[in-house]
Amino acid sequence: MTRSRRGLVMAAGAVLALALVVVLVRPAPVGVEVARARRGPLRVTVDEEGKTRVRDRFVLTAPVAGRVERISLRQGDTVELGALAARIHPAPLDPRTRAEATARLEAAEAEERAAGARVEQAHAALAQARRAGRRAHQLAQAGTLSAAEREVAELAETTQTKELAAATFAARAAAHNVQAASAALLTAGGETAALVPCGDSSAPCLELRSPIGGRVLRLPEQSERVVAAGTPLLELGDPGALEIVVDLLSEDAVKVRPGAPVLIDDWGGEGTLHARVRLIEPSGFTKLSALGVEEQRVNLIADFIDPPAALGDGYRVEARIAVWEAEAVLQIPATALFRRAGVWNVFLLEGGKARRTPVELGHRGTLTVEVLNGLADGATLILHPNDQIADGVRVKPLARWEPEAAQAD
Repeated sequence: MTRSRRGLVMAAGAVLALALVVVLVRPAPVGVEVARARRGPLRVTVDEEGKTRVRDRFVLTAPVAGRVERISLRQGDTVELGALAARIHPAPLDPRTRAEATARLEAAEAEERAAGARVEQAHAALAQARRAGRRAHQLAQAGTLSAAEREVAELAETTQTKELAAATFAARAAAHNVQAASAALLTAGGETAALVPCGDSSAPCLELRSPIGGRVLRLPEQSERVVAAGTPLLELGDPGALEIVVDLLSEDAVKVRPGAPVLIDDWGGEGTLHARVRLIEPSGFTKLSALGVEEQRVNLIADFIDPPAALGDGYRVEARIAVWEAEAVLQIPATALFRRAGVWNVFLLEGGKARRTPVELGHRGTLTVEVLNGLADGATLILHPNDQIADGVRVKPLARWEPEAAQAD
């Protein structure tokens, strides 16, 4: 072998050795989880814990001081309108008590008149809502009204129907209060026309009857006892007519509008229940958080669209109230984002390497975020970027995040 050829062989061997060293020394690609930017529906929600409650309830109270017989009803029992609920043996009344009975009767009569006015107002509001609903239906058929505006009109009619039912319920309860207060006043005046014989006993008593048809929700005390006038004896209502109460932070409450959809999770049964916001109460209150911090909160009231029979009064639920939603929104997983110099960034996977890219964000869902600028539909992103990932670092996809398996809202 000539000297020149021997030199070429040695040079080639040196190059191969150097290449082998480079390969051995070069760090291996970093394994990463990736996902794609995609377009799809996005819903932004306010998530809070709430509870159910019977929409209309009535507390049956003792109209006069006296001895209440043992109540035979139990919690959960069904009672008919006008059914016997309790018996009370009035105590002898003095002039002061008679004056109090007179004042209670006058107050009950005033409440009855106010309840009657609310029924008339609810009738008028429902008639107006029905007219508006018919106009909205006609305009929607003609294509001049959006589906969302038509749904608002339909919700207004549904809400006014329930308001009329509530006003009618309150009017019946007010009429019952007038009857009870009148009977108490007659008893205070020494008249026995309002009293009846109690069972096998010859002693007269005052019978308290149910002002509504429903079920016994609460029974503070079942045993026979002496009570003062106004003592609660029974709490009645219809467990089938439920509403949801959610206390929101005041800064979240201002984002919610009546008619907004509400998704109910973790209620104990299968699937997600649906409701709609009826009312955000106009007055807030102060509540201590779990950390002892004072928070200003506001009650939100929502009506079930189709309440399940398994739910009852005072049951815990998890509510997700929609404050914004849109279709075909470019979105990415929130776990792909990181901040640098006050700007949101992501790492793209391009040619087997990580490329840092700043992005402009919009609305935030629970798991995904809207991207306004900086990304194209279908771009591949690196999730959970750590200190091993930098611009230009070689990476190797290990798993792909599936957006279909996660909720965009």
